[in-house]
Amino acid sequence: MSPTQTPERVELGKFFEVSARQFKAGDIAPEMFSTAIDAEWHRMLGSAEYVDFSSRHAGQVFGHETDYGTGKISWIRTYEEMFGRLPDIWFTDADGAVDRQSADRYRETGEVWAEWSCSPLPGDPESAPEQRRVATP
Repeated sequence: MSPTQTPERVELGKFFEVSARQFKAGDIAPEMFSTAIDAEWHRMLGSAEYVDFSSRHAGQVFGHETDYGTGKISWIRTYEEMFGRLPDIWFTDADGAVDRQSADRYRETGEVWAEWSCSPLPGDPESAPEQRRVATP
């Protein structure tokens, strides 16, 4: 993992991939329940790096929408199909403390019940920068 590839950023990329899949299937906007990962999202928003990152992981530039709620997180099964079980960073707050009770409940039940404060907004896939293809020998 490079210095810019923090666990939060790696998981944000996965969240964007899950979100793109959910939107393509016509599902509701995935809920961002991790304050640690959301803090990384906020650090990147509005930058050229964010445009590249979102385009690479979602095929479009996602917006960021304030969307408060509480309940069962809708996209966990999709994440697990794509990447396996959620790592503890999903249960970590912005100060680095792991909510052990929530993480353990997830490990036991496979479900996440949480509060969230935002969700991605789908962008226009046509507006994403064209991805360069690298020729392979």
